[in-house]
Amino acid sequence: MRSISLALRVLLPMMLLFASASAVAQDDGDNLLPVTEAYKLSTDTSTPGVLKLHWTIAQDYYLYRGRMKFKGGDGITLGEASLPDGEKHHDEYLGDVETYHHGVDASIPYTAAPGTTRLALSVQYQGCHEVEPKICYPPHTEKLDLPLPADVPQVAAPAPGAPARTLGSALSQFGSKPTPTEPAAPGMDAAPLPAEQAFHFEALARTPSDLLLRWTMPKGYYLYRDQTVLHAKGLDGVTLEPQWPAGTDKDDPHYGQTTVYFGQLELPVKVQGNLDGHKQLEIEASFQGCQDGGLCYPLMTQAVSVDLGGGVATGTTTDGPAPQARPASSAPLDVSLWSALLLALGGGLVLNLMPCVLPVLSIKAIGLIEGGESPARRRGHALMYSAGVMLSFIALGLVIISLKQAWGSQMQNPVVVAMLALVMLAVALSMSGVVQFGASLGNTGSSLANRSGPIGDFFTGVLAVVVASPCTAPFMGTALAYAFAAPTVNALLVFVMLGLGLSLPFLAIGYIPALGRLLPRPGAWMETLKQVLAFPMYLAAAWLAWVLANQRGADAVGLLLVAAVMLSMTLWWFERSRMRGPLSRICVLLPLVLAIAPVYVMHRLPAAGRNSGATADGIVAFTPAKLEELRKAGTPVFVDMTADWCITCKANEHAVLDTDAFRAQLKQAGAVYMKGDWTNEDPAITAFLQQYHTPGVPLYVYFPKGDGPGRKLPTVLTASLVERALAQE
Repeated sequence: MRSISLALRVLLPMMLLFASASAVAQDDGDNLLPVTEAYKLSTDTSTPGVLKLHWTIAQDYYLYRGRMKFKGGDGITLGEASLPDGEKHHDEYLGDVETYHHGVDASIPYTAAPGTTRLALSVQYQGCHEVEPKICYPPHTEKLDLPLPADVPQVAAPAPGAPARTLGSALSQFGSKPTPTEPAAPGMDAAPLPAEQAFHFEALARTPSDLLLRWTMPKGYYLYRDQTVLHAKGLDGVTLEPQWPAGTDKDDPHYGQTTVYFGQLELPVKVQGNLDGHKQLEIEASFQGCQDGGLCYPLMTQAVSVDLGGGVATGTTTDGPAPQARPASSAPLDVSLWSALLLALGGGLVLNLMPCVLPVLSIKAIGLIEGGESPARRRGHALMYSAGVMLSFIALGLVIISLKQAWGSQMQNPVVVAMLALVMLAVALSMSGVVQFGASLGNTGSSLANRSGPIGDFFTGVLAVVVASPCTAPFMGTALAYAFAAPTVNALLVFVMLGLGLSLPFLAIGYIPALGRLLPRPGAWMETLKQVLAFPMYLAAAWLAWVLANQRGADAVGLLLVAAVMLSMTLWWFERSRMRGPLSRICVLLPLVLAIAPVYVMHRLPAAGRNSGATADGIVAFTPAKLEELRKAGTPVFVDMTADWCITCKANEHAVLDTDAFRAQLKQAGAVYMKGDWTNEDPAITAFLQQYHTPGVPLYVYFPKGDGPGRKLPTVLTASLVERALAQE
């Protein structure tokens, strides 16, 4: 059973998430003036009680009248600013506005509280460059600290709690009274954020050839798809191919009909070209976005250096301070902690009935039957098995939460699949009598069996979790989605409850005497049963070999067969060396190394070619661009995210999706069946799963006719459920 421990260690590959920040850089910056040179502000305090401001506006620049704001500092109360009428015209973003060219004067009355010696205030203004490059500056604030002239009108501070005498004086307690402005455009109630806050840019290398770029924007901000350009700096022949997800169609007054993204954009990017010898990839991303109904930012450029080995991304902008790390954003919590725990318990309980766990349960069945003659031994079996299950779920949960990995994603690693196949083979050979990991069934009273029995039970629980990880039972999806977004302690509680649910039947048999009495009495027939139950383990190894063939092709299966033969030799020699000397036992290491070597070579094999177009059955391969094209045409789409190692996916396909009835329903609804294959890692599919807050495959989403949102279906399908979904409009 020691191979199981090795398989578990391979199961948990470490990846590092990342954090980087961005700052603004202007396109063609040499042709644009700094904001304080484009709009030079001067002051005049010679008139007591009145502050005079003057802006000298450079050629080809203008200021918005309605974007000027004034706020008094400590002890200073500002009156209503006096501004001249501006040039009236219609702005494509702000509607009807007034602007100033060349220069403008403003007068602001003010009073000072007793003891105030400085005239402190802040002045905010905003303007644009009206020739190429046409850009609008973000709102700029200048803080003024001027000497307070003599004979300035002073007002006594109101008594605490005293009401303001007029509405104007009440407003003045919070700053200046707003100046008359043009009607605010939608989304412009708040001043635009600095660009580095409005468009937060990050990058991640999942593999050297697969990147994931992420832009995070506050509510009310969007990013243009067609204004985004990606470039690999310093590498000739290396290109970056973005795989754009579906966005929002927008009739833009400047760019016409275009696609934009709100909230968060996760963009999978394929790296094409030779990266041999390069551990770092420097990406230069240029992009542009706007505040919805408000101002557009200048073209921004971000240089990001990505570690191709560990997946860590550090970014530096072409201008501005160094970025700071930020934690990954969380998905919304749609259920309470107690609901998530109950769902996790139910999901773990139902997991016992899923086909992926059945081969391991056959091992556990032998242990329970062996312990049938003694309640104490039965409880010991149940406790050690449960300990292995729950500790493994906690370890798996820690890795998944810390690395933000999807449930079951370790099965995308061909080395993990191969190791699991070899573990299944080793366990099956043991059950067939080729090798004994401990004492035989006839020596149940010996000290060796007492020592090895609990260890075997514990690692049976570990193996159950390893094999169960590709499966998703009913109730598990919501619980796991909660765990990915919840605080770490709450998330770990969810994984504990999953483990408790998986081990609950065996705990019940161990601690409820009435259930224990239902077990058959031990006898010689158990050896035959043990050997019969070895065949599901052989079948599990064969299934994993098929998965490996789909991941890395026939060469990988050939290597696995070589490893299986060497593992069988290792176990055969291990059994023969029991009664021999130490040298004979040491020789067991040689075939063991020869068994591991092909697995090591396996990860170097290229991924097997997958069908990227339409299949013979009319199934369309998933790509974000194709989905967007179908959605624009108003075509209903049934999206199926699956994987060859996902047993739940295969069960749904056999029961529902590969039937004539389902194909007839698709034809009647005029819908397209689109399938995404997550057998190997695919950043575009990963991004789609994250969009629907799904911890792994399967994921089924139906997009009805028109532009309505996708409707997520349960993980376990029935024919009637799918029929109702396709019938909805």
